[in-house]
Amino acid sequence: MGFKSINPADGTLLKEFDAWTPSQIEDALQGVAMATPGWAATALPERCRLMGKAAQVLRNNQEKLARTITLEMGKLIKEARGEVEKCAWVCEYYAEHGPRFLADELIETDASRSLVAYQPLGTVLAVMPWNFPFWQVFRFAAPALVGGNSGVLKHAANVPQCALAIEQVFREAGFPAGVFRTLLIGSDQVHKVIEDPRIHAVTITGSEAAGRKVAAAAGANLKKSVLELGGSDAFIVLEDADLDEAVKNAAASRFLNSGQSCIAAKRFIVIEDIAAEFLARFKQAVEALHTGDPMDEATTLAPMARHDLRDELHHQVAASIGEGAIPITGCEPVPGPGAFYRPSILDSVKPGVTAYQEEMFGPVAGVIRAKDEHDAVRIANDNRYGLGSSIWTRNAARGEHVARQLQAGSAFVNGMVKSDPRLPFGGVKASGYGRELSHHGIHEFLNAKTLWVK
Repeated sequence: MGFKSINPADGTLLKEFDAWTPSQIEDALQGVAMATPGWAATALPERCRLMGKAAQVLRNNQEKLARTITLEMGKLIKEARGEVEKCAWVCEYYAEHGPRFLADELIETDASRSLVAYQPLGTVLAVMPWNFPFWQVFRFAAPALVGGNSGVLKHAANVPQCALAIEQVFREAGFPAGVFRTLLIGSDQVHKVIEDPRIHAVTITGSEAAGRKVAAAAGANLKKSVLELGGSDAFIVLEDADLDEAVKNAAASRFLNSGQSCIAAKRFIVIEDIAAEFLARFKQAVEALHTGDPMDEATTLAPMARHDLRDELHHQVAASIGEGAIPITGCEPVPGPGAFYRPSILDSVKPGVTAYQEEMFGPVAGVIRAKDEHDAVRIANDNRYGLGSSIWTRNAARGEHVARQLQAGSAFVNGMVKSDPRLPFGGVKASGYGRELSHHGIHEFLNAKTLWVK
């Protein structure tokens, strides 16, 4: 098996890579194992200095890296630049705050001195997806490496150039050889790598199905795991919402990255009294989007990352229409060689409709009508996922009251759901467990060791 880097905007083959042989995998894992103790013993200020240097490397190469992202998975070039900048931000964040997050925690007991010391677990395997091919890697790598762990990356098969470029960023920043490695392996090799005694923990961002497999393998080998899986985020529009603001953010949240985001708004739960007006404005905003070359600054909707993903999305749309959802706009692929799908809205999405329960990972919005606030909360929670959510209302206190009732890892009031290095990120229910970012994220892969001295 090999890896093909294909431009989803026109279907052209950019580059091919051979899958690694068992001996290549062994050499890489052994190199990481040899580097790990020395990295853990490296003084924290030096680890932070190098992470700060990684931020500089990212910024110095922003345009080149952004073009790699756009060519390989289709993201709009302006969004790709923003992704690289966000990676630099998370590197700087942990470079600055690492010493505070890793400081000993003194606790008064009957001992002369007792404390909690935070120490690295060892090597963290990261199984990462293609939709934010840099950000989702740095989201794990920045805290893990500052914490003294080493990292091994198994990236998605369609972004091998991004995977190798990320390893190169750390090399150029001056990290010791072996502290961060990319493995060019298929999904069928992941279980074996998790079993390897040189791997001490695993993190995955991906589908629910992939997460279940990784969690099972990690559990069978008694290894810590963090899962950031699918989402079907609720976007609740209450009757007192500022509709101009709600519609603007609805379009941005649903169609960013061509809708291929776990925390994109997917279920638009609108109070019945204002649903018609919201839908009319939303339709106008969606129909203003246009597909095209993602390298063109004027393009506002990127292609999907692969043709098979587009086909799967269209199957969900067709099924939803067959089950009673009403197509408002779009709802079909764009003819031509690229993996484009028209920006779409489905109305009257109800229980029993595919778009009501399943994650729609592409540029399709499902509108669900709610009788009132209580009904909106019920609908939002009537889903197996629990990643992000947002509430739109002119009454901030009311918004917070609703937010506290939602079964989700995050709830934003009058704001688009986004990940932020300063805040913990993750989900509940089928969206996974554990947290990334903030001090919560760095502590996921540290041993909270109790020290008691008398």
